[in-house]
Amino acid sequence: MKLNKFLKTLGPGILFASTAIGVSHLVQSTRAGAEYGFGLVGFIIAANLFKWPFFEFGSRYAAATGESLIDGYQKISPWFSRLFLGINLLSMFFVNAAVTFVAAGFLQNLLNIELSPSYFYLPSILLLLISFLFLALGRYSLLDSGIKVIGSFMFLSTLLAFFIALYNGPKVPIKDFSIFTELTPQSFPFVIGLMGWMPTAIDASTWNSLWTIARRKQSGYAPTVKESVFEFNFSYWISSALSICFVVLGAFLLFNTGEILPDNNVSFATGVVNLYATQLGSWAFMIIAAAGFSIMLGTCIGAMDGYARSTARVIAVMNKRQEKSADYLVWLTLITLGAMLVIGFFMASFNQLIGLATTISFLIAPIIAILNYKLIFSQHLTKTQQPGNWMRWLSLAGIGFLFLFSLVFIYFNWFK
Repeated sequence: MKLNKFLKTLGPGILFASTAIGVSHLVQSTRAGAEYGFGLVGFIIAANLFKWPFFEFGSRYAAATGESLIDGYQKISPWFSRLFLGINLLSMFFVNAAVTFVAAGFLQNLLNIELSPSYFYLPSILLLLISFLFLALGRYSLLDSGIKVIGSFMFLSTLLAFFIALYNGPKVPIKDFSIFTELTPQSFPFVIGLMGWMPTAIDASTWNSLWTIARRKQSGYAPTVKESVFEFNFSYWISSALSICFVVLGAFLLFNTGEILPDNNVSFATGVVNLYATQLGSWAFMIIAAAGFSIMLGTCIGAMDGYARSTARVIAVMNKRQEKSADYLVWLTLITLGAMLVIGFFMASFNQLIGLATTISFLIAPIIAILNYKLIFSQHLTKTQQPGNWMRWLSLAGIGFLFLFSLVFIYFNWFK
């Protein structure tokens, strides 16, 4: 692909990757390394691989048709649109609350703010309001520009810390590299949560299709299917590689040391920033603190935009009317208020909120995967626009993978 065409296409994939790097990488991958060493690397790789086709389908469908996946769901069956709306309503408040709560911890760490329990919710409310205003005033254009800067900064700082960690080696020699020996039935809720947002929730595939269309309108350039898919894959696999970097940082610096990452958003953020500062030196503490907060703020904004954009779109499609600007603002408002209520309820338990949000995402993932599969391999795309047979088989394997672990989770939580 020529560089000028790539730059005109570049945006949706970077936005997707930057949104993904938030909780799944900073929180879940780091904790996986700290608590299990390299024991969960296989699950992380599997989640990235088996969920990849369903994310790629978002870019593919938007580039091929000029429409979002949500429009495609309605074409196959109105019931698909209703199902997707139900999934959005089930997850949007918990997901936005979770990412905002994590971001609030990084903000307090960055500014060295200590609050009494009575005011502990204030940073989260502030960030929800900032995200709301950012999107209400700037929409996609400001989101696209800001995320590119934030994502590049976090990418470079993570790679630097990772390579220094490799050079210095682990604090305590890691003797057990087996995927299985560290796992018990009690481990499965965390494993499910880890894969639920690895690299992010599958319903974000609809966001990617909407962002692809928004980028086309912004740049005035309509990329081919090949160009859009390349831009997405480039960003996706960078994001996937970074998840392993975070596992290594957690494993090398915390595994078998007796140190743990706290069940508190502020203390957790401080612990993650300290991981970087340990590798890069104390001089880097403020830089990494700023980078961690920036990427989490980007995740907050991206998630809020994605849910508001997709919910407004599916309701407009279901009602067979033109989408209005006010629709987006209404859902931004409802998401902001709903996330505030969830944070107030789960304020005392950081891990419980993260676990609930990621688990919901994982359990609904097979449904979204099936919707995307049926749409991409339908008559709405020509054979040349559809992926090859190997992607079809990988998609089917991915659906089986997602269903299998959903059943495992249900068994261990409801029948044991």
